[in-house]
Amino acid sequence: MTVVARLLLGVGLLASGVASHAATGVAPLSRQCPASFELSDGACRLHTPYQAYRSLADAGVGGLKSGLPRFRDGFTPQQIDLGRYLFFDPVLSGNGRLACASCHRPDHGFADARARSVGVTGREVARNAPSLWNVGFLQRFFWDGRAHSLEEQVRGPLYGPLEMGTSPTRLAATLNAIPAYRMLFAAAFPSAHAPISSDQVYTALAAFESSLVSLNSRYDLYAHGISDALTAPELEGLNVFRSFVARCAECHTPPLFTNQQIAVIGMPDAHGRPFDPGAGATSGVSALRGGFRVPSLRNVALTAPYGHAGQFPTLRETVAFYTGGRGHAVPRGEKLQLHWHIWEPKLSGRELDRLVDFLKTLTDESFRPETPTAVPSGLPPAT
Repeated sequence: MTVVARLLLGVGLLASGVASHAATGVAPLSRQCPASFELSDGACRLHTPYQAYRSLADAGVGGLKSGLPRFRDGFTPQQIDLGRYLFFDPVLSGNGRLACASCHRPDHGFADARARSVGVTGREVARNAPSLWNVGFLQRFFWDGRAHSLEEQVRGPLYGPLEMGTSPTRLAATLNAIPAYRMLFAAAFPSAHAPISSDQVYTALAAFESSLVSLNSRYDLYAHGISDALTAPELEGLNVFRSFVARCAECHTPPLFTNQQIAVIGMPDAHGRPFDPGAGATSGVSALRGGFRVPSLRNVALTAPYGHAGQFPTLRETVAFYTGGRGHAVPRGEKLQLHWHIWEPKLSGRELDRLVDFLKTLTDESFRPETPTAVPSGLPPAT
């Protein structure tokens, strides 16, 4: 291609971008990295004080200055911003009514206010929608841990017949039929030189989800050395959390407040629903029957109800479950291999209250991304 042709192509893309913005209200893709990321050689790289700390193996369970596990970064600003538009656009679903943000709602900690989410059929699915804050640090996804990358994870809800109910062929055809999306994908993937592909959709969604970083709570201020960031009751709760009596930090390990493992803890059945075998079904490992991924507690105060099927309406009821004794809620007829640390801590009512006080200090939405007022499909964006 000659220099003149390239210049003309650039003018054409710019003109089409202006036209698309005027027609749809969709702004051109951002050239700036989200907060917590710095632009380096065209890619967004994570930047947080935790990167200066020792690894978890050196700091010990519950250490305030534990380092982060490996994380996803290196996406371009344009890929992240394109993922933001896709995340809020109902056009990704089979019926054009359900977006990723319909179940992962920003105002509920990127989780769902429902015990169990509702898909395109209008019926409840089997499980609660997990929070997406800090998913870029995770190595396994879904409650049963069956996916091992963000790109693998996004396919589950997209193509689940009870969730978003589309297909790879339909998804690609739908997006390629929208001029604004063709323009935006060309900007986010300039070397592709091809129609929009499903893989590009997965990459863009993974890019956006990996940008959802929440590491600036009042707990984090305390962990970084600001001694008065927590109140006396909250500090009391932190001490309970880290104690070898409550043993919360052994699974909900800072700084992510999850060890990312599958744990069988003897959760009760969701009311009126059959027993959920969890990872025991998807892994084929009988010892994991009734096992679920240990969720992060970041922004947990925003994500009620709790449990893989919303079994507990409040945080207080959730923490009380753990002091009820080993196996006390195992459904009748089930013989589960409970995780070794589940025992009977016999925490007092005061200690449970202080635990809740502490968990609320993990709330941080300071880098919550902006919800778009318009999306390229022209449909009303999910909120």
